[in-house]
This record gives sequence, structure tokens and C-alpha cells, in this order.
Amino acid sequence: MLLTARDISKVLGLRTLFEGVSLTIDDGARLGLIGPNGAGKSTLLKILAGQLEPDAGSITAQKGMRAVYVPQQDRFEEGLTARGAVIASAFACMGEVGVTHDHHEAETLAEMILPRVGFEGALAETEAGALSGGWRKRLSIACALASAGGEPDLVLLDEPTNHLDLDGIAWLEEFVRRAPGMPASSAAVFVTHDRLFLERIATRVAELSPAYPQGILAVDGNYSEFLRRKEEFLAAQARAEQAMAGIVRQDLAWLGRGAQARRTKAKGRIEASYARMDELADLKNRNASATTTGARVDFDATGRRTRKLVVAKGIGKSYGGRSLFSGVDLTLGVGDCLGLLGSNGSGKTTLIRLLTGELEPDAGLVDFAEPKPGVAVFSQHREDFEPTTLLRDALCPVSDQVRFRGQAMHIVSWSRRFLFRDEQLEQPIKSLSGGELARIHIARLMLAPADVLVLDEPTNDLDIPTLETLEEALESFPGAIILVTHDRAMLDRLATSVLALDGLGGHALHASLEQAVAWRRRQEAAARPVPEAKAANAPTPETPAKARKKLSYNEQREYDTIEARIAEAEARVAAAEKKMGDPRVMSDHEAMARACEEVTQAHDAVAGLYARWEELERR
Repeated sequence: MLLTARDISKVLGLRTLFEGVSLTIDDGARLGLIGPNGAGKSTLLKILAGQLEPDAGSITAQKGMRAVYVPQQDRFEEGLTARGAVIASAFACMGEVGVTHDHHEAETLAEMILPRVGFEGALAETEAGALSGGWRKRLSIACALASAGGEPDLVLLDEPTNHLDLDGIAWLEEFVRRAPGMPASSAAVFVTHDRLFLERIATRVAELSPAYPQGILAVDGNYSEFLRRKEEFLAAQARAEQAMAGIVRQDLAWLGRGAQARRTKAKGRIEASYARMDELADLKNRNASATTTGARVDFDATGRRTRKLVVAKGIGKSYGGRSLFSGVDLTLGVGDCLGLLGSNGSGKTTLIRLLTGELEPDAGLVDFAEPKPGVAVFSQHREDFEPTTLLRDALCPVSDQVRFRGQAMHIVSWSRRFLFRDEQLEQPIKSLSGGELARIHIARLMLAPADVLVLDEPTNDLDIPTLETLEEALESFPGAIILVTHDRAMLDRLATSVLALDGLGGHALHASLEQAVAWRRRQEAAARPVPEAKAANAPTPETPAKARKKLSYNEQREYDTIEARIAEAEARVAAAEKKMGDPRVMSDHEAMARACEEVTQAHDAVAGLYARWEELERR
């Protein structure tokens, strides 16, 4: 057992975040920590990491345990390269500043760690501040590893998938699962709202919520197993409330008997009756918390029924001589949800600006319905509020009322819709969590009736109940949606088509996320440069007689059929994932375990085929 938290509590201002929480982290565990926004997940993670002290309770760690903490926000000293940031982290943990031997060790350690997280060649010399979100997260992890000498026993990650693209999430999954260079017994704790990440990676899931007796429910298994056990627990707790209510009714009848009866009542029985009343009140409060759903999200539309809102014909855009994409044909109408897939810098934001009329294409044209469709944008670069702005003014800057769907609504009712407490209205927004800030932006967006919703990474910082409510609202939105998100579960559920950009000027429109991901893998494999060792054998003008080594007969047959085999393997992945989502399978623990194993094996088979294809392609 690496770490144990016993009866810990934390108060923030006048508000108790959690109380009496106990949790254990075993060797090799991968614990996913979830819960509603404002429940104190990030605070609990900092307590486990030793960054904060609990107000009550104790933390006991295994002797000599090395734990590292990767915060939600990636911060690096200005001007440092990626290599420099890792060296600084390694040097800081080595003790006395100015000792040459220590600095040499720090450089050596950095050289060992950087390749583990993908920083090689010129990338390691890139300034940290110029890196994309995905590479900044990798660098944060590298710095954390360096601070523990490269081999931590426990890694704690706060919202690690935020601002990562799908490639970055795939790398992170592999890192957390295997943790290269770390001890075999190493463990990970991660706060996340990414449901697929939880499903694939977690070996244990814990939810921090006032719906549970000690403020937390921890279940061994993945996210599906947690949901099953949670449903069973809450159903049992609801039955316990009903049973206790019946007993309390009998107690009240007994206590209400006449004066003669009161003289004969035992003091112990009276005290037991009042204790049961307190227990019933506690059960009612917990069950009420369990039935609280996410923020009530409901986007307003203009009500237009135009079949074609936006039509793009052969559009293209270039910057600095580099083509982002060309020849893109798209039609967006009521009920369409276009998912955009591509790495950072592949042109997703530029394409959105073309489709909303903010930019003009270099080639082709974009036609809009008349009158021009109204557009509402939820940007990942959300509007920054002054930290001292009151929540009341952030939600409703003009008056004490908002107009939603043509009806006036008081600011108190409007704020409650987004799960804010009444007393928070007079508090500055600097006291809010990331998820609560995200809910403010959603509230502002809901007040703008639109025909086209543009959602650029809308899921960052949102808790799972609000994510699910957001998905339901988007499903019923009577307009068109352009969706950019790293939340694979949301993209898979909502997208009616997915446009994949390869970052090299190519694009392809697909019917599903799975097809789009497979296409991008093929594009990346084809664009990958031949390693220098292989390139040395390539034919040159000086040595025309030395042709590339040919494939053997069997290898050529394998090469000719491998694309078809990859397609078949990806079909098996789709079938396995569909089976895993079957409610009957999800309700059966053993069947769910088998289904998860089938998905893992299917993914491994696809990865093996792609690796073999790349090998044959190089030869």
C-alpha cells in the first residue's frame, strides 16, 4: 500500500468541501477520481500530493515513497527550452545550488527522460512557451518525473486530458498504462471527466460527492463497473431511507402518546428515536444530492427550417506558403453535427472561421442561407473575466433579469439552473472552480439564439453530469453544430460526419470517428520519414545499380492484403466496442470484463497490423 488518507476534511472559506474522507492507493493502482464541479477533487489531489494540508485527518505514505504532481495548468519559466525546463526540475530536487556535479547529473537525467515523453531532436530545444497544449502537457509530465529522479512511485494528474487532441490523449493513455521507466509497482491517480479515458485506463474509480456516507464511493474496476456499483449503492440507500422513514413514523407515534405513557418511557428509547430521526435526515440529504443532475443546458435556436444553412464548395486556405487544406466540400443543415478532427495547427480553427464567414477562403466559396444564419461560438479560448467580477455580473451584466426563449427570468433562478448557490452570486469569480467558470460561459451562450453552434473544446473542466446534460441538449438542438472536442464519447455520440485534417494539406470526410481516426493513422504512416539507417540503402544518382531490397514472395502477398486486414481488424474493434456499450453486458460484471478484454485485444491487433504495414512500406 503506497498511501492512505484517513478521515480527512477541508474547508474553503465558509464552505466545507469534504469531510471524513478515507482513501487508499495500492501499488500499481490506476485510480480515477471523479465528482461534480466544486466537490473538491483538485483540492483532494493536492492533499494527496502533499501540496496542501488537510484541516483534519491524516495522510500516511509508504516509507521512501516518491510522488509527483502534475497540475491542471502547465507553467514554465519564461525563456526556457523543453530541455532546460526538465534540467531545472531535475536540478531543483538535487539539493545545493551551484554544485557542478549535481548540474551534470541533472543534464544526464533530462537526457534519459525527454525521449520517454517524445522530446527528441529539435523539439527538445523548442521554447516551452511556444509548444502546443499537448506537448506542454508532456513537458509538464517530464518535469514531474525529473523532480523524482525519473522514477516516481506515484503520479498524480489533475485533468490531464484538458486541451489535448486525440493523439495527445492516446499517448497519455499509453503513458499512464505503462509509465515507461517507472517502477513496476508505480501507481497513478488522475482527476478527469473523460469517460473513455476512465473506461480504458482506470483500475479503480472513486467519486467525491455528498451523496455518500463518508463523502466518497470507491469501486474496483473501470468506469462501467463503477456505474453499475453506484446504481446498486444508491438504490440500496433509497430503500434504507424508506425503511427508516417507517421506523421514525412509529417513533413519532410512540413519542406522541399521553402523559401517563410519557412517564413510563425509557430514556434510552427516547434517545434512540431521536438518533434515528437524525439518521433519516442524513439519508434524505444524501439521496437528494444523488438525484441532483448537471446544469440545465438548453440552447436557443431561431427556429429556422432552412435545409441548407452553410454550403462550402472547394474551399482552401494557406498561410505563409503552407496549405492547410484545399478542395473541401461541405453542407450544413438543420440536424447536422460536423465533427472536426486534427492535430493542433492542422487548420481546424481556420476552417471554422471560413464556415462562419469570419474569413474568406483562398479558393472556392462559402454560401450562406438568406438571411445569413446566426452563429454562436463557444471557444476554447474563453473570454476572461476580471477576477474581482461578481458572479451576478458575469452571468447577467445588464440587470437582475435575463431573457431566455422570450421569457424574463430573475438572476437567482438563472444561476440555480447552472447549480450555483444563491450566496455565490455576491462572490468574485476568482473563488470559482474551472468547471463553474465553464458553466458561466455556457449560460452566456444560451442567451444568444443561433442557427449554427460552434463548440471548440466545450468539455474542458465540465463534470460528468453536466457533460451528459450538454450532450442531450446538443442532440435536440434544432440547428447545425460544428464540434471540436477531445471527448471521444461526445464526438462519437453526436457527430453525423467527421472531417479529418492531416496537417499536411489533406482532408477526408467520414461517417464516423473510428473511420476518421483510421484514416489519420494511415496518413501519418505514409508521411513518416524513412529512418536514416534505412535511407542509407535507398538508391542514389551515384549508385543507380543498387536498388532497394525487394520483398519476398510471401512478404509481397502480405503487403498486398494488409490494408484489407486492417479494415477487418478495425471492424472487429467497432464490434467489440459496440458490445461493451450494450446495457445487458454493462449490467453483467463478468460479461463486461470479457468485453473490455476483447476491446483491448482488438486494439492491440490493429496496432500490430499498422506497425507491420509501416515496416513493409519502408522496405
